[in-house]
Amino acid sequence: MTLRIEDGHKRVRCYLRGALVADTRHPVLVWEHRYYPAYWLPERDVDTALLPDDAVRHSPDERLRGLVHLDWDALDEWFEEDEPVYVHPRNPYTRVDILASSRHVVVEIAGLRVADSRQPRILFETGLPPRYYLPLTDVRLDLLHPSGTTSHCPYKGTATYWSCCDIDDIAWTYRTALPESHKIVGLVCFYDERVDVTLDGVRQERPRTHFT
Repeated sequence: MTLRIEDGHKRVRCYLRGALVADTRHPVLVWEHRYYPAYWLPERDVDTALLPDDAVRHSPDERLRGLVHLDWDALDEWFEEDEPVYVHPRNPYTRVDILASSRHVVVEIAGLRVADSRQPRILFETGLPPRYYLPLTDVRLDLLHPSGTTSHCPYKGTATYWSCCDIDDIAWTYRTALPESHKIVGLVCFYDERVDVTLDGVRQERPRTHFT
């Protein structure tokens, strides 16, 4: 893909073992992947001596001269302004809307009905299919088993996963969430890419995403 580059407007800081590694008011957002950007930071605002060599990357691209990319996972904490951010920078072109709904959502796995709800919260996130978050009381909890897997999202928070019908990590729950996503706390969502969803009586095609 063509490299997309634009100036960021947030103060960005990151820490390693309590030491301030970078503090800049001039981050640059670089889309090296389709779905989210990475931060490239002015080298003058980074104490590279605090990092191993393999955690710091330079680019031959002239547009990124004087900037460095830091391995996100090599740092302990990242902040945008004074709020922590996880996994990757928030994409300024991604929006997350969570709407209460009365649509009828049925989820089946290999013909077995595992969820049936008329009170979903539907999460609309730029670039992804709608996600149907369902009350635990509308889900066959006897079929769900905690998998021990967790994941992190810069928009929603930390999710814990469920296995169902011998399929690992097929659903997830946010026990807590970031303030903008509090409406989905305690609800269950299934990967539509891996289950059969019927919405208001109409079977939905399985979406094709990077989660397929």
